[in-house]
Amino acid sequence: MIGNTRWPSSPKTIRRRGYFKGIRYDTVWIPSQPLNTSVEQSKDLLYSLSSDQNSHPLHSPSPNPREGEKMAIRHLLSLARRAQRRTAPSIRSFSTSPAVASSPSPSPTSPNAMIYDRLAESVKHKLKQLENPDPRFLQHNSPHPTLADHTPILAAPLTRVTTLPSGLRIATESNLAAKTATVGVWIDAGSRFETDDTNGTAHFLEHMIFKGTEKRTARELEEEIENMGGHLNAYTSREQTTYYAKVMEKDVPQALDILADILQNSKFDEKRINRERDVILREMEEVEGQTEEVIFDHLHATAFQYTPLGRTILGPAQNIKTITKDNLQKYISTHYTAPRMVIAASGAVKHEDIVEQVKKLFTKLSTDPTIASELVTKEPAIFTGSEIRIIDDDMPLAQFAVAFNGASWTDPDSIALMVMQSMLGSWNKNAGGGKHMGSELAQRVGINEIAESMMAFNTNYKDTGLFGVYAIAKPDCLDDLTYAIMYEMSKLSYRVSEADVTRARNQLKSSLLLHIDGTSPVAEDIGRQLLTYGRRIPFAELFARIDAVDASTIKRVANRFIFDQDVAIAAMGPIQGLRDYNWFRRRTYWLRY
Repeated sequence: MIGNTRWPSSPKTIRRRGYFKGIRYDTVWIPSQPLNTSVEQSKDLLYSLSSDQNSHPLHSPSPNPREGEKMAIRHLLSLARRAQRRTAPSIRSFSTSPAVASSPSPSPTSPNAMIYDRLAESVKHKLKQLENPDPRFLQHNSPHPTLADHTPILAAPLTRVTTLPSGLRIATESNLAAKTATVGVWIDAGSRFETDDTNGTAHFLEHMIFKGTEKRTARELEEEIENMGGHLNAYTSREQTTYYAKVMEKDVPQALDILADILQNSKFDEKRINRERDVILREMEEVEGQTEEVIFDHLHATAFQYTPLGRTILGPAQNIKTITKDNLQKYISTHYTAPRMVIAASGAVKHEDIVEQVKKLFTKLSTDPTIASELVTKEPAIFTGSEIRIIDDDMPLAQFAVAFNGASWTDPDSIALMVMQSMLGSWNKNAGGGKHMGSELAQRVGINEIAESMMAFNTNYKDTGLFGVYAIAKPDCLDDLTYAIMYEMSKLSYRVSEADVTRARNQLKSSLLLHIDGTSPVAEDIGRQLLTYGRRIPFAELFARIDAVDASTIKRVANRFIFDQDVAIAAMGPIQGLRDYNWFRRRTYWLRY
């Protein structure tokens, strides 16, 4: 439309020719509908520029001719904008009409074309911002995560689960590149399912399970494992018992046969039982020398007093001396049932082969449909704000743990508590560091040298949990240390920075990944998650849940579990300088230092 531009003829074409600042041009309109008044005014205004400026009302005499030109252009643009809003189809047809330029000389652009050029540039700029957002807004992860790439999910190893008619679950994660495998049985049974009279039976059974079966004597069992070059082990916790074997790829069927044999055909010889009593009593003496184990046993005993979780795993010495063969067999028939078992395998295994072998080997298990959750509902664990103090001046260092009632495995806030545990962190004098650690609590402890070690903990159970801090310190440092611990925990309800939350999230994800390095940790993760969640949570989902925790989430969860809540305290050693219970209780809502 500018200069000597040639336009295609059209019956609807409206032409206006004029001169502006010494340049000749044609104005061409190709409307798709009748032009409105604003567009006509803009045409007249544009035509008026070709005549004397003083001949148009908008171009009254002015001391500066250029000022009049600017006024006319501004008015033209305002009219064109109004026309563009009301007659977008007309203007669009004009802006997109074909034209062949015969002269490369520069010419002014149509006002309407300029508008659409500006709109196009604005849209391009917005799209560019979306594709390349400002990194300042990405320094923290989004509290509402989105998954742009599904590769981590598709590339993750597949966990296959098969449930037999008896209720027995079989879960495997194959890694055909591995040369070893771990196969084990995870059972939803532990010390919380005992009674006061039978407390210690689950752990006693763990010892007796390897003392011979109807097919294998204890010696034959040990030699068979040794000849395979394998590793057979077991452990008992408050809610779960595990028996597992780590062997070479070719020995997986034999390992499964051994596990099925010891769980279904164990012989509890009276002589073996009496001999094992002394072994367990010696083990109890060794555990009593591990102060951390003792502190947490006392913490459970006071926090869950008179409830199943308050019992110890090993049981009292009096029960160990009186447990009989009938107690062991009754515990197996009651709690070692198919619906409460998970057979997990990882490494050099094939799911179909494991399923076929399990069908042939595990045929004597009870199919009692009672599950652990029903037993927990009948006898729930109840948290009680309380304390237990054992003064022992012969100990060189004081030790204590302060805990709040925590979340269960399936509580939606359990992930946030895991992040809070990472925020509080841990510190050890022998490990060095501390002054430059991310955790503010670790910094306080390291800079002021008020502890030998400290660590935050978060323990989950089926219906409850414990969240707190365990610390070891010199007697004269207890006052400063307790101030620092309670201040940092209470501060989670008031002031939380996104930088601290981001650091804690990254540390948590890193520790979770490092924890499953190897076939045994993977099998343990599979078995534990199937017992607690009923499925294995993919890491992509778990990490998305972790990334969803932000500063506001931390403050909300801290207000639920920490702010003005009862605490449980267990302490032992030279603890005369440890503050009383009421002081700790007040610090759950006083943010003073």
